[in-house]
Parts: sequence; structure tokens; C-alpha cells
Amino acid sequence: MKTLRILAITAAAAFSVSAAPQGAQNWATTTTVTPAGNHVLGNPAASARLVEFVSYTCSHCANFDEQADAPIRANYVAPGKLSVEVRNFLRNPVDLTAALLTTCGAPSKFFGNHAAFMRSQNEWISRLSNASAQQRQRWSTGEFAERTRAIATDLGFYDIMKTRGYDRAAADRCLADEPEAQRLAAGTDAAMKQGVKGTPSFMLNDTLLDGTHDWRALEPQIRSRI
Repeated sequence: MKTLRILAITAAAAFSVSAAPQGAQNWATTTTVTPAGNHVLGNPAASARLVEFVSYTCSHCANFDEQADAPIRANYVAPGKLSVEVRNFLRNPVDLTAALLTTCGAPSKFFGNHAAFMRSQNEWISRLSNASAQQRQRWSTGEFAERTRAIATDLGFYDIMKTRGYDRAAADRCLADEPEAQRLAAGTDAAMKQGVKGTPSFMLNDTLLDGTHDWRALEPQIRSRI
């Protein structure tokens, strides 16, 4: 499919940023992992810290990623002013399956994996909407790995991972990672206790931004803290 054929190019293009001043570090290429296992893009010591709570089955999250990724990286992350942490907010087994695949492999792969799933959402979400009763039953019965692999098969997730350099065996290992699934579920529970009720939601410098769910509302608040 056309979308899948261009995913690798799209992800690379999405991460291009304005050139940093000569001699300055471009922080948009730096990924770290928090003690809780979440991925952070940018300068870990940035004066402003943004946390994004996202769901892969959330259309508003995909819209936000499309609108915000390039300007966030170019204007705030690359010069070291802002760090961006992604926290998964699981709404259903499909969210969990996608999250297991985006966190698969080295930390440096995460943000490319994340973009690949967000940018192809329109394509695979249509498969979700049109899934048969028999397919949905496979997603909720059997062993854990059987369920996640059935979802990955039916929604085309293996094809997405192939564009990211993962063969089926590598993807299957991550789809069978129950400890990682438990970590992701615990993160969702923690977010709910912090007051997160939907996605996308944002926390800036440890303050949850009530009523802020898109780039238009978020950017002025970032600028005010830089």
C-alpha cells in the first residue's frame, strides 16, 4: 500500500529540523528513557518539560502529531529548550499492541516507531473498524501473545514494523513481552490518578494542562515557559 511504502521516508522527513547554529548541539536527535520506562526526546536538562499522554487509536492524537511534531522539534527541542516525554494511555487491546511495537528495540528507535504508527493511523484504523466478529474474538481469547499477534496480523502492524527494520521474529518477541504490557498498563493507571481523562493530554513542567488538547492551545503555553 502507498502509505506503508512511504512510511520510512515520512518518518525521516518528520524528524528533520531547522539547522542548529554552527557549533550548537541538535537535541532533536537525543533520546533517553526515564526510570519508569518512558521515552524522552531532547535535552534532559531543558528548562521546559512536556509530557504527552497519547493513545494510538485516538484520531486527535494522530492529528496532533501531524501538526505539532515538526515545529516542536525545530523551534523548541533542537535548541535544547524543551524535552518531550511520551506516555502511553491505553484504551483497548489495540492500543496495547501498538505500544508494545513502538517500544520494541533500542530506545533510539522509539520516536521513529511512534511516528510510523501515528502517520499510518488512517489506514490501519479502517481495518479495525471493518474487523469481523471472528477477528475480534481472536483478539480477546487465548494466550497473551496469541492475542497481540492476531491484532498485529489483522491490522497490518507487521508491515509497519517491516518499514522500520523489524522482521516478524523481532516483532513477535515484543508482542509476547508481558512485563512491558504490565508496565504500560501501570502507566495508564498512574495517568488516571494524575487526572488524565482523555487523549491527547499534556503536562508541562509537572502541571497537567486542563482543557488543552491540541497544538493551537498548547504552543502558547510552551512559549510562555521558554
